Amino acid sequence: MEPTMFTNEVILSWLQYFARNVDINLAKLKMLDITGKNKNLIPTVMSNRAVLVFTDAGHPDIFYDMWNAELGNCDIWYNEGSDPTGEIKHDKVCHMINRGINASAAMLIINPDAVTNYKIGMENSRFSCGSVQYVCREVRAVIMNKLNLEDRDNICIISGESIAVEAAMIAAEGSVVAVEYDCRDRDTMKENIIKFGLNNVTIVESLEEEVLHTLPIPNIAFIVGSPRIGTEIKSLLAVNPDIDFVIYTLDFEVLTSLPALFREYGLKRTEAIHIEVSRVNSKNMVEPFPAPWLISGKRVKE
Repeated sequence: MEPTMFTNEVILSWLQYFARNVDINLAKLKMLDITGKNKNLIPTVMSNRAVLVFTDAGHPDIFYDMWNAELGNCDIWYNEGSDPTGEIKHDKVCHMINRGINASAAMLIINPDAVTNYKIGMENSRFSCGSVQYVCREVRAVIMNKLNLEDRDNICIISGESIAVEAAMIAAEGSVVAVEYDCRDRDTMKENIIKFGLNNVTIVESLEEEVLHTLPIPNIAFIVGSPRIGTEIKSLLAVNPDIDFVIYTLDFEVLTSLPALFREYGLKRTEAIHIEVSRVNSKNMVEPFPAPWLISGKRVKE
């Protein structure tokens, strides 16, 4: 069990405090400990009507960030001090944007506008505008399905900005390493991290050995295929020989090079799918989107 200042006894005391002072069904409560961890508060509040947050000191912009993420209508129930005693207070986030947290404590966040059914494949309009040409949401939904992420997965995403955002939301107990070679794309990725309140994403410029060995070891990799793909596969296998790959490509040469690369590195292709998406526009004309291949693979077991 990871060490934390909020032990089971402390958590139970806070639960009793809020149960006495707020009309709430504890069975429907989501609990989140953000002390010293890369936990994502904003996505959690967006998708849950009631969140009990355990936090330490040193979050001067926590309410401003929530307000900036369009969570100003949320209700905050809290008290003064670090113990579950005394008078309980109640404010809207929009009235607390100039406040921070200067002591370890718990607060109850009620979000009446929570979207409780998370939809795989977010609208592209939700992402930050910038240098990135985002894949259409239908293709992203298939990609997320093939990644099949769990909450504690560590994922390496190479040149897949919107995939990194959705992966970080799903792998809330894990981590995402976003590899962005272009400085403009790194800036766009940083904007998305701020916009979605993601604390479990690390942006790196390359897959150099000294970089990878300082980060959580990935168990899944998503790669947008490029002439670098052989080197990328080699670097990732060096830190985790059992890593799973999902490769996205529109490039015919990259696609045709994959069988030889897989043989070279002892990988087995587990799936290959071709995705075609078209939409009917306002003029009743069919508009096709780029039709990528998704190739999945993993190390062959002896």
